Amino acid sequence: MADESESKQSAVESVMEKISEKIHSHDSTSDSDSDHEKPNSDSTVQSKIFRLFGREKPVHHVLGGGKPADVFLWRNKKISAGVLGGATAIWVLFELIEYHLLTLICHVSILCLALMSLWSNAHTFIHKTPPHIPEVHLPEEPFVQVASAMTIGINRAFKLLQDIASGRNLKEFLMVIAACWVLSIVGSWCHFLTLFYISFVLLHTVPVFYEKYEDKFDPFAEKAMIEIKKQYAVFDAKVLSRIPKGPLKTKKV
Repeated sequence: MADESESKQSAVESVMEKISEKIHSHDSTSDSDSDHEKPNSDSTVQSKIFRLFGREKPVHHVLGGGKPADVFLWRNKKISAGVLGGATAIWVLFELIEYHLLTLICHVSILCLALMSLWSNAHTFIHKTPPHIPEVHLPEEPFVQVASAMTIGINRAFKLLQDIASGRNLKEFLMVIAACWVLSIVGSWCHFLTLFYISFVLLHTVPVFYEKYEDKFDPFAEKAMIEIKKQYAVFDAKVLSRIPKGPLKTKKV
């Protein structure tokens, strides 16, 4: 009898151990599944985050990528600082000191020619070799690429202006009118060179700060866009919808 009771107890204990092992294995698998599901849920939440202007690509791709985007985003600090310093020097010369471009070119040419001529004539007295003046040859390919890029941009601008002037999209028409009005006011405050320099500095500072703090800036931009859409809806309901529109003319085949 004692042997039978001991065998029953051992059988019950083995069954309990198996049940506990199954429970622990189920808990571990559920934990692992939940761990796998968390990144997916996080990724879905991140994908739904509002980005400024509805962009889905990084700021580097939005700026066109390549070397210009590297300069704007300060990927190489020496090159970016050099470009910004050169633009600042040009603005100081022509805006603050009121130097003229033709005068600057002539003065630099006179200085360079005088130094080279003195060095070439004085090499016999100082017993040094005359200076070697290198041949300057500008390649055609960069200028052709710049000209083609400017041509494409200008043609796109003309096409956009043509579409806006046709009156098909009233919203874009009002936006362009408002932008031109704001630019006319800003242009009356300062010269074109100062306006160009301010735009150049903003282009070298705003994208960097936005890329660094985009997670903090985008929620505020989302609220601003929602408010702008609400105000435009009110303006559309009270003003734009009351503007009489003529019947659309059918195109002749």
